Amino acid sequence: MSDTEHRQRDRERDGGRHHGARIRAAMRAAGQGAVLSVLSLVVSLFLFIVAVVSIALATVGIGLYTTPWVLGLVRAHAAHRRRLARDWYGVAIRSGYPPEQPARAGLAGNPVRTLDLLRSPATWRDLEWLLLDATAGFCLAVLPLGLLADGLFGILLAVGLWEPISDATGSYWYAFVPVDSQATANLAALLGLLWIGLALRFGPTLVRTHFTTTRLLLGISVKQALTRRVEHLTETRHDALDTSAAELRRIERDLHDGAQARLVAMGMNLGTVEALIARDPEQARKLVAELRENSAETLNELRDLVRGIHPPVLAERGLGDAVRALALRLPMPVETEVSLPGRFAAPVESAAYFAAGEALTNAAKHSGAQRIWLEAGYRAGDRMLRITVTDDGRGGADPRGGTGLAGIERRLGAFDGILAVSSPAGGPTVVTMEIPCDPAG
Repeated sequence: MSDTEHRQRDRERDGGRHHGARIRAAMRAAGQGAVLSVLSLVVSLFLFIVAVVSIALATVGIGLYTTPWVLGLVRAHAAHRRRLARDWYGVAIRSGYPPEQPARAGLAGNPVRTLDLLRSPATWRDLEWLLLDATAGFCLAVLPLGLLADGLFGILLAVGLWEPISDATGSYWYAFVPVDSQATANLAALLGLLWIGLALRFGPTLVRTHFTTTRLLLGISVKQALTRRVEHLTETRHDALDTSAAELRRIERDLHDGAQARLVAMGMNLGTVEALIARDPEQARKLVAELRENSAETLNELRDLVRGIHPPVLAERGLGDAVRALALRLPMPVETEVSLPGRFAAPVESAAYFAAGEALTNAAKHSGAQRIWLEAGYRAGDRMLRITVTDDGRGGADPRGGTGLAGIERRLGAFDGILAVSSPAGGPTVVTMEIPCDPAG
Protein backbone atom coordinates (compact mmCIF):
# COMPACT_ATOMS: atom_id res chain seq x y z
CA MET A 1 0.00 0.00 0.00
CA SER A 2 1.40 3.38 -1.01
CA ASP A 3 1.97 6.34 1.32
CA THR A 4 -0.90 8.17 -0.34
CA GLU A 5 -3.28 5.33 0.43
CA HIS A 6 -2.03 5.21 4.05
CA ARG A 7 -2.66 8.93 4.47
CA GLN A 8 -6.08 8.60 2.88
CA ARG A 9 -7.04 5.77 5.25
CA ASP A 10 -5.75 7.76 8.25
CA ARG A 11 -7.86 10.75 7.19
CA GLU A 12 -10.92 8.53 6.85
CA ARG A 13 -10.27 7.02 10.28
CA ASP A 14 -9.84 10.46 11.86
CA GLY A 15 -12.95 11.70 10.10
CA GLY A 16 -14.92 8.75 11.41
CA ARG A 17 -13.72 9.41 14.92
CA HIS A 18 -14.62 13.07 14.57
CA HIS A 19 -18.13 12.29 13.36
CA GLY A 20 -18.56 9.67 16.08
CA ALA A 21 -17.51 12.16 18.74
CA ARG A 22 -19.92 14.75 17.34
CA ILE A 23 -22.79 12.25 17.36
CA ARG A 24 -22.01 11.25 20.94
CA ALA A 25 -21.82 14.91 22.00
CA ALA A 26 -25.15 15.63 20.33
CA MET A 27 -26.82 12.64 21.99
CA ARG A 28 -25.36 13.66 25.33
CA ALA A 29 -26.60 17.22 24.81
CA ALA A 30 -30.06 15.88 23.98
CA GLY A 31 -30.15 13.91 27.23
CA GLN A 32 -28.86 16.85 29.23
CA GLY A 33 -31.39 19.10 27.55
CA ALA A 34 -34.18 16.69 28.51
CA VAL A 35 -33.11 16.83 32.16
CA LEU A 36 -32.79 20.62 32.08
CA SER A 37 -36.15 21.07 30.38
CA VAL A 38 -37.88 19.13 33.18
CA LEU A 39 -36.02 21.12 35.82
CA SER A 40 -36.89 24.37 34.08
CA LEU A 41 -40.54 23.83 33.22
CA VAL A 42 -41.58 21.75 36.23
CA VAL A 43 -39.32 22.57 39.17
CA SER A 44 -38.53 26.22 38.42
CA LEU A 45 -42.11 27.10 37.58
CA PHE A 46 -43.44 25.29 40.66
CA LEU A 47 -40.94 26.99 42.99
CA PHE A 48 -41.66 30.39 41.45
CA ILE A 49 -45.39 30.02 42.07
CA VAL A 50 -44.93 28.71 45.62
CA ALA A 51 -42.39 31.44 46.46
CA VAL A 52 -44.62 34.24 45.18
CA VAL A 53 -47.60 32.89 47.13
CA SER A 54 -45.52 32.52 50.31
CA ILE A 55 -44.12 36.04 50.05
CA ALA A 56 -47.62 37.40 49.44
CA LEU A 57 -48.88 35.56 52.54
CA ALA A 58 -46.17 37.31 54.59
CA THR A 59 -48.51 40.31 54.73
CA VAL A 60 -50.94 38.28 56.85
CA GLY A 61 -48.25 36.58 58.94
CA ILE A 62 -48.27 33.04 57.53
CA GLY A 63 -45.57 33.74 54.98
CA LEU A 64 -43.20 34.98 57.68
CA TYR A 65 -42.85 31.35 58.79
CA THR A 66 -43.11 29.58 55.40
CA THR A 67 -40.93 31.85 53.28
CA PRO A 68 -37.54 30.73 54.72
CA TRP A 69 -38.40 27.11 53.93
CA VAL A 70 -39.51 27.96 50.39
CA LEU A 71 -36.54 30.21 49.66
CA GLY A 72 -34.28 27.50 51.07
CA LEU A 73 -35.67 25.15 48.40
CA VAL A 74 -35.14 27.85 45.76
CA ARG A 75 -31.50 28.27 46.78
CA ALA A 76 -30.98 24.50 46.82
CA HIS A 77 -32.44 24.32 43.29
CA ALA A 78 -30.15 27.14 42.16
CA ALA A 79 -27.14 25.44 43.78
CA HIS A 80 -27.99 22.21 41.92
CA ARG A 81 -28.10 24.12 38.63
CA ARG A 82 -24.71 25.67 39.42
CA ARG A 83 -23.26 22.21 40.00
CA LEU A 84 -24.66 20.94 36.69
CA ALA A 85 -23.18 23.94 34.86
CA ARG A 86 -19.77 23.28 36.40
CA ASP A 87 -19.78 19.49 36.00
CA TRP A 88 -21.23 19.30 32.48
CA TYR A 89 -19.69 22.30 30.70
CA GLY A 90 -17.21 23.86 33.12
CA VAL A 91 -19.33 27.01 33.47
CA ALA A 92 -18.56 28.52 36.90
CA ILE A 93 -21.46 30.44 38.46
CA ARG A 94 -20.56 32.33 41.64
CA SER A 95 -23.14 32.36 44.39
CA GLY A 96 -24.44 35.85 45.05
CA TYR A 97 -25.81 35.19 48.51
CA PRO A 98 -24.56 37.48 51.27
CA PRO A 99 -23.05 35.86 54.38
CA GLU A 100 -25.99 34.86 56.54
CA GLN A 101 -26.00 35.86 60.18
CA PRO A 102 -24.85 32.60 61.83
CA ALA A 103 -27.13 33.01 64.83
CA ARG A 104 -30.14 32.94 62.51
CA ALA A 105 -28.90 30.34 60.07
CA GLY A 106 -30.67 27.41 61.71
CA LEU A 107 -33.93 29.18 62.46
CA ALA A 108 -35.89 28.22 59.39
CA GLY A 109 -39.19 29.58 60.74
CA ASN A 110 -37.85 32.78 62.25
CA PRO A 111 -39.72 35.93 61.06
CA VAL A 112 -36.54 37.98 61.53
CA ARG A 113 -34.74 35.70 59.10
CA THR A 114 -37.64 36.09 56.67
CA LEU A 115 -37.14 39.85 56.67
CA ASP A 116 -33.41 39.38 56.14
CA LEU A 117 -34.11 37.18 53.10
CA LEU A 118 -36.63 39.60 51.63
CA ARG A 119 -34.18 42.48 51.98
CA SER A 120 -31.48 40.55 50.11
CA PRO A 121 -31.14 41.37 46.39
CA ALA A 122 -30.09 37.76 45.82
CA THR A 123 -33.61 36.59 46.73
CA TRP A 124 -35.23 38.69 44.02
CA ARG A 125 -32.52 37.73 41.55
CA ASP A 126 -33.39 34.07 42.22
CA LEU A 127 -37.07 34.73 41.57
CA GLU A 128 -36.29 36.49 38.29
CA TRP A 129 -34.15 33.53 37.28
CA LEU A 130 -36.92 31.05 38.12
CA LEU A 131 -39.38 32.85 35.84
CA LEU A 132 -36.96 33.19 32.93
CA ASP A 133 -35.68 29.64 33.44
CA ALA A 134 -39.23 28.33 33.08
CA THR A 135 -39.63 30.18 29.76
CA ALA A 136 -36.47 31.04 27.81
CA GLY A 137 -34.39 28.50 29.71
CA PHE A 138 -36.86 25.73 28.86
CA CYS A 139 -36.83 26.64 25.16
CA LEU A 140 -33.02 26.50 24.99
CA ALA A 141 -32.88 23.22 26.90
CA VAL A 142 -35.53 21.39 24.88
CA LEU A 143 -34.14 22.30 21.44
CA PRO A 144 -31.32 19.67 21.23
CA LEU A 145 -33.71 16.82 21.95
CA GLY A 146 -36.54 18.43 19.97
CA LEU A 147 -34.45 18.82 16.81
CA LEU A 148 -33.29 15.20 16.93
CA ALA A 149 -36.77 13.84 17.60
CA ASP A 150 -38.41 15.99 14.94
CA GLY A 151 -35.72 15.05 12.42
CA LEU A 152 -36.24 11.34 13.03
CA PHE A 153 -39.99 11.86 12.65
CA GLY A 154 -39.43 13.50 9.26
CA ILE A 155 -37.46 10.46 8.09
CA LEU A 156 -40.20 8.14 9.35
CA LEU A 157 -42.71 10.07 7.28
CA ALA A 158 -40.72 9.28 4.13
CA VAL A 159 -40.52 5.55 4.87
CA GLY A 160 -44.31 5.23 4.90
CA LEU A 161 -45.66 6.86 8.05
CA TRP A 162 -47.17 9.67 5.97
CA GLU A 163 -49.84 7.39 4.50
CA PRO A 164 -51.78 6.44 7.69
CA ILE A 165 -51.42 10.01 8.95
CA SER A 166 -52.72 11.43 5.68
CA ASP A 167 -55.60 8.93 5.62
CA ALA A 168 -56.56 9.88 9.17
CA THR A 169 -56.22 13.66 8.93
CA GLY A 170 -56.51 14.37 5.20
CA SER A 171 -53.40 16.51 5.20
CA TYR A 172 -50.47 16.94 7.55
CA TRP A 173 -47.98 19.79 7.81
CA TYR A 174 -44.44 18.94 8.78
CA ALA A 175 -43.06 22.36 9.69
CA PHE A 176 -43.81 24.31 6.49
CA VAL A 177 -44.10 21.20 4.23
CA PRO A 178 -47.63 19.86 3.50
CA VAL A 179 -47.23 16.08 3.52
CA ASP A 180 -49.85 14.44 1.27
CA SER A 181 -47.77 12.27 -1.09
CA GLN A 182 -44.51 10.35 -1.25
CA ALA A 183 -42.82 13.32 -2.92
CA THR A 184 -43.76 15.72 -0.14
CA ALA A 185 -42.83 13.04 2.42
CA ASN A 186 -39.38 12.92 0.82
CA LEU A 187 -39.15 16.70 1.23
CA ALA A 188 -40.09 16.25 4.89
CA ALA A 189 -37.27 13.70 5.23
CA LEU A 190 -34.79 16.19 3.75
CA LEU A 191 -35.99 18.80 6.22
CA GLY A 192 -35.67 16.23 9.00
CA LEU A 193 -32.08 15.60 8.01
CA LEU A 194 -31.51 19.35 8.26
CA TRP A 195 -32.93 19.32 11.82
CA ILE A 196 -30.66 16.42 12.73
CA GLY A 197 -27.69 18.22 11.23
CA LEU A 198 -28.47 21.31 13.27
CA ALA A 199 -28.77 19.17 16.43
CA LEU A 200 -25.42 17.51 15.70
CA ARG A 201 -23.76 20.86 15.07
CA PHE A 202 -25.39 23.10 17.66
CA GLY A 203 -26.84 20.78 20.36
CA PRO A 204 -23.98 21.18 22.87
CA THR A 205 -23.83 24.91 22.07
CA LEU A 206 -27.51 25.30 22.94
CA VAL A 207 -27.01 23.60 26.33
CA ARG A 208 -23.94 25.73 27.01
CA THR A 209 -25.97 28.83 26.10
CA HIS A 210 -28.59 27.71 28.61
CA PHE A 211 -25.94 27.63 31.34
CA THR A 212 -24.42 30.93 30.19
CA THR A 213 -27.83 32.56 30.50
CA THR A 214 -28.16 31.04 33.96
CA ARG A 215 -24.81 32.57 34.92
CA LEU A 216 -25.97 36.02 33.81
CA LEU A 217 -28.99 35.77 36.10
CA LEU A 218 -27.67 33.79 39.07
CA GLY A 219 -24.01 34.71 39.23
CA ILE A 220 -22.18 37.81 40.37
CA SER A 221 -19.10 39.45 38.89
CA VAL A 222 -15.60 39.07 40.28
CA LYS A 223 -15.70 42.70 41.41
CA GLN A 224 -18.95 42.16 43.32
CA ALA A 225 -17.58 38.99 44.92
CA LEU A 226 -14.40 40.76 46.03
CA THR A 227 -16.34 43.75 47.37
CA ARG A 228 -18.59 41.46 49.41
CA ARG A 229 -15.57 39.54 50.67
CA VAL A 230 -13.84 42.74 51.82
CA GLU A 231 -17.01 43.87 53.62
CA HIS A 232 -17.31 40.54 55.40
CA LEU A 233 -13.65 40.53 56.41
CA THR A 234 -13.93 44.09 57.72
CA GLU A 235 -16.92 43.15 59.84
CA THR A 236 -15.32 40.00 61.25
CA ARG A 237 -12.08 41.92 61.91
CA HIS A 238 -13.97 44.42 64.04
CA ASP A 239 -15.68 41.58 65.90
CA ALA A 240 -12.33 39.88 66.48
CA LEU A 241 -10.84 43.10 67.85
CA ASP A 242 -13.83 43.61 70.16
CA THR A 243 -13.56 40.02 71.37
CA SER A 244 -9.83 40.38 72.00
CA ALA A 245 -10.35 43.61 73.93
CA ALA A 246 -13.07 42.01 76.06
CA GLU A 247 -10.84 39.00 76.73
CA LEU A 248 -7.98 41.30 77.79
CA ARG A 249 -10.27 43.17 80.18
CA ARG A 250 -11.42 39.85 81.66
CA ILE A 251 -7.84 38.74 82.24
CA GLU A 252 -6.95 42.07 83.86
CA ARG A 253 -10.04 41.88 86.09
CA ASP A 254 -9.30 38.31 87.14
CA LEU A 255 -5.70 39.19 87.95
CA HIS A 256 -6.70 42.28 89.92
CA ASP A 257 -9.56 40.73 91.87
CA GLY A 258 -8.01 37.31 92.38
CA ALA A 259 -4.32 36.52 92.20
CA GLN A 260 -3.13 40.08 92.78
CA ALA A 261 -5.29 40.53 95.89
CA ARG A 262 -4.06 37.21 97.31
CA LEU A 263 -0.42 38.11 96.65
CA VAL A 264 -0.85 41.48 98.42
CA ALA A 265 -2.45 39.75 101.41
CA MET A 266 0.36 37.18 101.47
CA GLY A 267 2.94 39.98 101.53
CA MET A 268 1.21 41.62 104.51
CA ASN A 269 1.00 38.29 106.34
CA LEU A 270 4.73 37.67 105.74
CA GLY A 271 5.43 40.98 107.49
CA THR A 272 3.32 39.87 110.42
CA VAL A 273 5.14 36.52 110.57
CA GLU A 274 8.47 38.33 110.60
CA ALA A 275 7.32 40.40 113.62
CA LEU A 276 5.92 37.34 115.49
CA ILE A 277 8.85 34.94 115.04
CA ALA A 278 10.71 36.26 118.06
CA ARG A 279 7.89 36.80 120.60
CA ASP A 280 5.17 34.30 119.50
CA PRO A 281 6.61 31.43 117.43
CA GLU A 282 3.38 29.37 117.71
CA GLN A 283 1.28 32.12 116.15
CA ALA A 284 3.93 32.61 113.48
CA ARG A 285 3.73 28.90 112.55
CA LYS A 286 -0.07 29.18 112.17
CA LEU A 287 0.33 32.15 109.84
CA VAL A 288 2.96 30.26 107.80
CA ALA A 289 0.50 27.36 107.40
CA GLU A 290 -2.20 29.78 106.20
CA LEU A 291 0.29 31.33 103.79
CA ARG A 292 1.04 27.87 102.38
CA GLU A 293 -2.67 27.25 101.76
CA ASN A 294 -3.09 30.71 100.22
CA SER A 295 -0.11 30.16 97.94
CA ALA A 296 -1.61 26.88 96.72
CA GLU A 297 -4.98 28.57 96.04
CA THR A 298 -3.22 31.41 94.23
CA LEU A 299 -1.34 28.93 92.10
CA ASN A 300 -4.59 27.19 91.21
CA GLU A 301 -6.16 30.52 90.26
CA LEU A 302 -3.21 31.35 88.03
CA ARG A 303 -3.46 27.91 86.41
CA ASP A 304 -7.17 28.44 85.76
CA LEU A 305 -6.40 31.86 84.30
CA VAL A 306 -3.74 30.40 82.00
CA ARG A 307 -6.14 27.61 81.05
CA GLY A 308 -8.66 30.28 80.05
CA ILE A 309 -6.08 31.84 77.74
CA HIS A 310 -4.75 28.63 76.18
CA PRO A 311 -5.40 25.32 77.94
CA PRO A 312 -2.32 23.14 78.40
CA VAL A 313 -4.15 20.04 77.17
CA LEU A 314 -4.96 21.88 73.93
CA ALA A 315 -1.33 22.89 73.41
CA GLU A 316 0.05 19.46 74.29
CA ARG A 317 -2.56 16.98 73.02
CA GLY A 318 -4.51 18.82 70.34
CA LEU A 319 -8.15 19.64 69.74
CA GLY A 320 -9.50 16.08 69.90
CA ASP A 321 -8.25 15.31 73.40
CA ALA A 322 -9.05 18.86 74.54
CA VAL A 323 -12.76 18.59 73.68
CA ARG A 324 -12.86 15.13 75.31
CA ALA A 325 -11.46 16.74 78.46
CA LEU A 326 -14.17 19.40 78.26
CA ALA A 327 -16.82 16.69 78.09
CA LEU A 328 -15.42 14.93 81.19
CA ARG A 329 -15.81 18.07 83.30
CA LEU A 330 -19.57 18.30 82.85
CA PRO A 331 -21.84 16.95 85.60
CA MET A 332 -23.84 14.82 83.14
CA PRO A 333 -22.99 12.04 80.68
CA VAL A 334 -21.48 13.31 77.41
CA GLU A 335 -20.94 10.94 74.51
CA THR A 336 -18.06 12.06 72.30
CA GLU A 337 -17.21 11.03 68.77
CA VAL A 338 -14.01 12.65 67.53
CA SER A 339 -12.50 11.95 64.12
CA LEU A 340 -9.81 14.49 63.24
CA PRO A 341 -6.88 14.04 60.85
CA GLY A 342 -4.38 15.65 63.24
CA ARG A 343 -3.50 19.10 64.48
CA PHE A 344 -4.71 22.42 63.10
CA ALA A 345 -3.30 25.91 63.34
CA ALA A 346 -3.19 27.09 66.97
CA PRO A 347 -5.68 29.99 66.47
CA VAL A 348 -8.17 27.64 64.80
CA GLU A 349 -7.85 25.04 67.55
CA SER A 350 -8.27 27.70 70.23
CA ALA A 351 -11.40 29.14 68.59
CA ALA A 352 -12.93 25.68 68.10
CA TYR A 353 -12.06 24.65 71.68
CA PHE A 354 -13.64 27.67 73.36
CA ALA A 355 -16.66 27.58 71.03
CA ALA A 356 -17.24 23.91 71.93
CA GLY A 357 -16.75 24.72 75.62
CA GLU A 358 -19.33 27.51 75.48
CA ALA A 359 -21.83 25.26 73.68
CA LEU A 360 -21.35 22.47 76.24
CA THR A 361 -21.69 24.93 79.14
CA ASN A 362 -24.91 26.34 77.66
CA ALA A 363 -26.34 22.85 77.28
CA ALA A 364 -25.44 21.94 80.87
CA LYS A 365 -26.75 25.17 82.44
CA HIS A 366 -29.81 26.10 80.44
CA SER A 367 -31.26 23.10 78.62
CA GLY A 368 -32.29 20.79 81.45
CA ALA A 369 -30.77 17.95 79.44
CA GLN A 370 -30.02 14.48 80.76
CA ARG A 371 -27.49 13.60 78.06
CA ILE A 372 -25.27 15.49 75.65
CA TRP A 373 -23.59 14.33 72.45
CA LEU A 374 -20.47 15.96 71.02
CA GLU A 375 -19.17 15.19 67.54
CA ALA A 376 -16.00 16.65 66.03
CA GLY A 377 -14.84 15.84 62.52
CA TYR A 378 -13.15 17.19 59.42
CA ARG A 379 -14.48 17.05 55.86
CA ALA A 380 -11.50 17.11 53.53
CA GLY A 381 -13.71 17.63 50.47
CA ASP A 382 -14.78 21.14 51.47
CA ARG A 383 -11.94 21.75 53.99
CA MET A 384 -14.30 22.17 56.92
CA LEU A 385 -13.78 21.52 60.61
CA ARG A 386 -17.17 20.74 62.13
CA ILE A 387 -18.22 20.40 65.77
CA THR A 388 -21.79 19.50 66.74
CA VAL A 389 -23.23 19.63 70.27
CA THR A 390 -26.63 17.98 70.74
CA ASP A 391 -28.68 17.75 73.93
CA ASP A 392 -32.02 16.16 74.84
CA GLY A 393 -33.20 19.17 76.82
CA ARG A 394 -36.29 21.34 76.60
CA GLY A 395 -35.20 23.23 73.47
CA GLY A 396 -36.23 26.76 72.64
CA ALA A 397 -32.68 28.18 72.61
CA ASP A 398 -32.66 31.72 71.23
CA PRO A 399 -29.35 32.89 69.71
CA ARG A 400 -30.37 36.48 70.46
CA GLY A 401 -31.30 35.78 74.06
CA GLY A 402 -27.87 36.27 75.64
CA THR A 403 -27.16 32.56 76.15
CA GLY A 404 -23.56 32.83 74.97
CA LEU A 405 -24.26 31.84 71.37
CA ALA A 406 -23.52 35.39 70.22
CA GLY A 407 -20.02 35.03 71.65
CA ILE A 408 -19.54 31.79 69.73
CA GLU A 409 -20.72 33.56 66.58
CA ARG A 410 -18.17 36.35 67.00
CA ARG A 411 -15.37 33.90 67.76
CA LEU A 412 -16.10 31.77 64.69
CA GLY A 413 -16.68 34.80 62.48
CA ALA A 414 -13.03 35.79 62.77
CA PHE A 415 -12.20 32.61 60.81
CA ASP A 416 -15.12 32.80 58.35
CA GLY A 417 -16.82 30.14 60.46
CA ILE A 418 -20.55 29.73 60.86
CA LEU A 419 -22.90 28.80 63.67
CA ALA A 420 -26.22 27.05 63.06
CA VAL A 421 -28.75 26.46 65.83
CA SER A 422 -31.77 24.16 65.64
CA SER A 423 -33.77 24.21 68.86
CA PRO A 424 -37.50 23.55 68.49
CA ALA A 425 -39.68 23.68 71.59
CA GLY A 426 -39.38 20.36 73.39
CA GLY A 427 -35.93 19.71 71.94
CA PRO A 428 -33.56 18.44 70.92
CA THR A 429 -31.14 21.34 70.55
CA VAL A 430 -28.43 20.96 67.91
CA VAL A 431 -25.61 23.52 67.78
CA THR A 432 -23.37 23.16 64.74
CA MET A 433 -20.09 25.06 64.39
CA GLU A 434 -17.98 25.02 61.23
CA ILE A 435 -14.58 26.59 60.49
CA PRO A 436 -12.96 26.41 57.04
CA CYS A 437 -9.33 25.36 57.52
CA ASP A 438 -6.59 22.93 56.53
CA PRO A 439 -4.78 20.48 58.82
CA ALA A 440 -1.41 21.72 60.00
CA GLY A 441 1.48 20.40 57.95
